[in-house]
Amino acid sequence: MRSTFPTTGTPLGRRLSLAGVLRPRRPSEIWFKPALSAVVAAAPPNLLLLALGRLDLAMYTMAGSLCALYAHHRPYAARARALAWVVLGMLAGLAVALVTAALTRDAVVLVAVGALLAAAQRAVCDATRVGPPGHVIPAFVSSAALFLPQTPAGIPGHLALTAGAGAWAWLVCMAPGLVRPHGPERRATAQALNAAAAYAATGGTGDGHAEARAAGYTAVQAAWHSLPTGSGSGARATTRRSLARLLARAEVALAAPADSDPGALRAAARALRGGGRLLPAGARDTVEGGPPGAWADEGAGADEGAGSIAPPAPPRPRLGPLVPLASRTALGCALAGYGSLALGIGRPYWALVTAAALYQANLTLTWSRTVQRVVGNLAGVLLFAAIAPLVHLGQMPLVLFCLALAFGAEALMSRNYWLGTVCVTPMALLITEFAGRQESGALIAERIVDTLVGALLGLLAAVVVTDRRSGDRVERALATADRAREHAARLLAEPAAAPAALDTARRALATALTDLRAAADASAGEWRRRAVPEERVVLAERSGHRTLAATVRRRAARPDRGTRTEDVRS
Repeated sequence: MRSTFPTTGTPLGRRLSLAGVLRPRRPSEIWFKPALSAVVAAAPPNLLLLALGRLDLAMYTMAGSLCALYAHHRPYAARARALAWVVLGMLAGLAVALVTAALTRDAVVLVAVGALLAAAQRAVCDATRVGPPGHVIPAFVSSAALFLPQTPAGIPGHLALTAGAGAWAWLVCMAPGLVRPHGPERRATAQALNAAAAYAATGGTGDGHAEARAAGYTAVQAAWHSLPTGSGSGARATTRRSLARLLARAEVALAAPADSDPGALRAAARALRGGGRLLPAGARDTVEGGPPGAWADEGAGADEGAGSIAPPAPPRPRLGPLVPLASRTALGCALAGYGSLALGIGRPYWALVTAAALYQANLTLTWSRTVQRVVGNLAGVLLFAAIAPLVHLGQMPLVLFCLALAFGAEALMSRNYWLGTVCVTPMALLITEFAGRQESGALIAERIVDTLVGALLGLLAAVVVTDRRSGDRVERALATADRAREHAARLLAEPAAAPAALDTARRALATALTDLRAAADASAGEWRRRAVPEERVVLAERSGHRTLAATVRRRAARPDRGTRTEDVRS
């Protein structure tokens, strides 16, 4: 995350550079969870259909199984709700597609419906902040279903297959909670501690300190939002208090990096990865990897602060950014679908989905995703050509290769999008063969053409539909951050300010600064936008973080109310 962003005078060519677009990153810490969940969610339905000789229905069960890719970073209570909505959303999109396919076979109408569906799915996923893989999976399922032969009588049965597979996917994703009920919260806290350690290692002034500070506050905010809500007694409250103390320690490190020990922070993060006892911040003991007393008194008042932190507000649709993104998606998907039809391609939904997958928060990120998508799809087509002879040996190899590719896609996606699409592309091609064997040469040719058509016309739509109001959102974020800072400063000036009120003000200021950075970064990647006040953003961030540091120091200075070591069991 940057502390500054390009000015309006930055050449478009520099912002659309290819440098680093294809560079692999470190994989996600839990890359194996969505990868394994995808396999476990898809294997039983597909194998059952194979045994019944109805593999042609696997398209509908796959729609439900793919819901297992969502919400793996959320605590289990929030995950249960999010996954339920994902399954319902998948069913809604599929129902619209199936009814449309049953009523008309006019390809022009089908492409129009597919484009509108993709735009609606994009808007809903962004508004609810469902997270990766976002709208791409529902758009793929509904677009493909539009071009499948359909009858009104078959719709209830097909939707029932999707609902059954979706229910199984829900159970698969919730099952780890029986073993590690607080695993997501512990991981989020560990990530916050590691991010705080990275900032502490810079001393607050070293190379990359601004980026490390912004990343640290973002990670801490995410961790606070992952904690169980409410207070009281029991394992849930004990977990909250213990993790809240550690997050208080991370905030202290962000406020006073020069006085913090990165080694102790990382040691506590490692302890969170395990399943045994945990020494929270505030315990007067030695933490492995840190000096004796490294955590003493740092979390004083964390219990009090933790109890006063209000649960995060429900996701609010950010209507400003959604309008241009939804418009880009609708226009780009329509152009891609009609372009494919004009070339005589029999599966225009491939071009439509290619366009739908391109659109990111701004034009710069959309350009990067376009390059990644094209490279990954072309490499994936080559992989399909290599495995096609083996797949055509029978239906069992077809199912097994689909499962293996689903695992590979999720295992590689977090390293770089293009690496994941190397597996996604042949998997999508194999799914078309569930209904019957296809001629490989024709499949390969059509997929290459559709990829290029979808990428070119989709990117054209992104250039045509500009987000001119991104600068206005920066102004609003600046005003919100200024108000939050002023409120926190007023409370700091009161000698007897209520701890709960100060904690709430600190949380609001941290959220406002995170939103300001997100708005500034999104605006930086657009073109033909109004000028944004770069200097004001930098000054607002600096003053806001100074006020945050002061609130943390005030909390840490409270008298120790009897902090004790808690057991946190995963």
